[in-house]
Amino acid sequence: MSSKSKILEIEQVNQKLNRIAWQIYEDNLHENEIVVVGVSKRGLILAKQLTKLIKVISDLHIILGSLDLDKDNPYEKEVEINLSKIDYLDKVVIIVDDVLNSGKTLMYASKHFLNTPLKRLSIMVLVDRNHNTYPIKANYVGLSLSTTLKEYIRVDLSSNDKGVYLS
Repeated sequence: MSSKSKILEIEQVNQKLNRIAWQIYEDNLHENEIVVVGVSKRGLILAKQLTKLIKVISDLHIILGSLDLDKDNPYEKEVEINLSKIDYLDKVVIIVDDVLNSGKTLMYASKHFLNTPLKRLSIMVLVDRNHNTYPIKANYVGLSLSTTLKEYIRVDLSSNDKGVYLS
């Protein structure tokens, strides 16, 4: 039977998001508008929280988008995004997800934007497990954690016991 350990309390998650919001603001001081795109459910929850934090500390206009793909078989189903190409054309785009494990999900999410000219494409994750199989890295990381391949990171942002768990 595997046990689970809470490695981040919700207060710590909020602290990390606040720090990342400041980093994003500092990296985009000269931009009028940026696009923040959350991947599937947990990535979108984080993207919404991040957007709120950036709006508190800056006057950046933020376009919030949602990108949905099959995380297990991203090549089987077309990526769905609720933005048109005009919304992110020649803009800074930040893709947000909860955990960077192998890099497959973020590679396929990034692929969607490669046919459109952008100013910059960045990736933000709450937890980077350092087990990349695909050549992708996160520009903004809440927690970098080296785990074994058998360990599992679960991000819970919707229950009564919110936090990040290792099992």
